[in-house]
Amino acid sequence: MHWWASPFPLPLCAELGFPPLNGLLWPLLLLFLWYCYRMGSDLPPPGRAHPGGKHKSGARRFMMLSRGAASGGPRETASGSEGSGVQQAPPPCISTQTSEDEDPDGREYLTPVPGRPLFPAQASAAGRKLYAALQEYAKRYGWVGMGRIHKALREQVRLSDHSTIQRPHLFFLPDVPSVPFFPRDAHRHDIELLEAQYPLILAEFQAVYQWGVDSKLGWSGPKGQTGFPLYSAGVCVAGNCRSCPYTYRTLLSLRTFISSNSLGGAGFVLLGPGVTLGGSYGPTNARLRCHLGLQTPPLCELVVGGEPQRWSEGHCLLVDDSFLHTISHKGPPEDGPRAIFSVDLWHPNVAAAERQALDFIFNPDL
Repeated sequence: MHWWASPFPLPLCAELGFPPLNGLLWPLLLLFLWYCYRMGSDLPPPGRAHPGGKHKSGARRFMMLSRGAASGGPRETASGSEGSGVQQAPPPCISTQTSEDEDPDGREYLTPVPGRPLFPAQASAAGRKLYAALQEYAKRYGWVGMGRIHKALREQVRLSDHSTIQRPHLFFLPDVPSVPFFPRDAHRHDIELLEAQYPLILAEFQAVYQWGVDSKLGWSGPKGQTGFPLYSAGVCVAGNCRSCPYTYRTLLSLRTFISSNSLGGAGFVLLGPGVTLGGSYGPTNARLRCHLGLQTPPLCELVVGGEPQRWSEGHCLLVDDSFLHTISHKGPPEDGPRAIFSVDLWHPNVAAAERQALDFIFNPDL
């Protein structure tokens, strides 16, 4: 019998007469085998939590709770020990909802929680309607990406508990960074497009303004703050859009214009001399309002969240009007009204899936 002097036998390819493998392939093969071993050894044993300390998935917790309910639950004595023969009642039904206690950071909003109602009992009829719309949306497209909206609708009953400096009266989306005035970089494309089209937008405003500020000509609103809407609560005002074709086309070219739900709108807005409108909140923090200055007398001012700003002709301001805000025109009558082109844009931190869901929930036809 022939014995090899070396403790390592020749590779199989050498015994069969094939050329040996490249010297780099053997270390790669060993690394691959070591990686497979590590992946297998890192799996936690059954019944033990993962060492990372993260929560189990909602589906796994649901299965565990369902098994407990099917087996009748654990047997406990009055002091909590096992084996007494006294059987507790099966666990209560499970509803898919926000688990605020298990997830203080707000990462998991849709986890099964025993003994908690599906929706707050004290919710208003409008809140229940919005929640029903969210459920209908989830049936069609799923719950993926709906965590913040689900949490927002559950907390609608606590809107009055928000800080007095920011208190939207219709819908508050949680975990959205907010400041009274946003920088231009938040919507650079849309702002640059609006400012580039400023001469055409101004010319169309002057044309409809010279026709007269009359409700029969498309103007609306109270005296002192009159508007010429192109979009109102997500609905296109066809007659006004036909009067301003270039402005209408500019709106359609914007990437973040809210045109499909009742939270959005666009149009020309006038503020008469000597008028001050104060102490109001916008409907939601999921949008930003862009003001393009058209005619801005020097004594006009906008104060949002305690921060004052002034409009400038041909330039845009990005405003979060869910903050407490006031506007004033303290100039003399000969200055004429302040005129801006106002456009509602999505907040930059609202994801695409959330925008689609909000379009469905706040559909003007619902």
